[in-house]
Amino acid sequence: MPRLARFSMSLTVVAICLTSQLIAADGAANGAVIASHPTPSAIVVGFVGGFVRHDNPHHGAVILGERLANAVPMGAYVHIFENRHRKTAYKTILRLLDRNHDGVLSAAEKEQARIILFGHSWGASAVVMLARELRRAGIPVLLTVQVDSVAKWWQQDGVIPDNVEEAVNFYQPHGIIRGRQEITAADSTRTSILGNYRFDYRKDPVQCSGLSWYDRYITPGHAQSECDPHLWSEVETLVRERLAPETGIAAVRPEP
Repeated sequence: MPRLARFSMSLTVVAICLTSQLIAADGAANGAVIASHPTPSAIVVGFVGGFVRHDNPHHGAVILGERLANAVPMGAYVHIFENRHRKTAYKTILRLLDRNHDGVLSAAEKEQARIILFGHSWGASAVVMLARELRRAGIPVLLTVQVDSVAKWWQQDGVIPDNVEEAVNFYQPHGIIRGRQEITAADSTRTSILGNYRFDYRKDPVQCSGLSWYDRYITPGHAQSECDPHLWSEVETLVRERLAPETGIAAVRPEP
């Protein structure tokens, strides 16, 4: 091969490698990762609230994501996204469900979907918005979990779409920022609302680390719902029940 041709081919290979690295870096910056398993047995997506990063070690959703990633059945996909990257999460789900990688989801691929969504604050509202987007695509959802759900002004986080099999809502009632107290089903014959569960941090406060002064003094209740280990343990139990129902684990839930 002539020297000039070999040099040109080397430059092409380098360019391809650099492009791949940039694409991967962009995906990581958006909170998206390539699944380690091309056809996951289940997909678990969590959303953090506010402007929290998807890898914030003090956030309950992030801690839960790490625990689930180490405990869920082999081949399951678990990842946490910023609430503003809902579209990235949606595209990730579509890619993971495309088992034959033809770029089109068949009816069978949609029916085999086992998806669980959970989130806190704006992230909880993102859960409902993503469930609606999946409904438009004809994709079912096993479970949605909202923790102190707060909708952005153009969103509606109170009505769960009928492609969701089960939904549950946890909230706290105090402070400038407080969660939605009730969620309902768009079609109660297709969606079971497991409950709207109230946590009162004025009566039973919890200690949180890594809080800003604003969270600590202006929105303490909302911030405590973000880190309450008991609340997030409830969420974990609900998620693990749906991922491995044969274990027969019974969730211990607070009084509504």
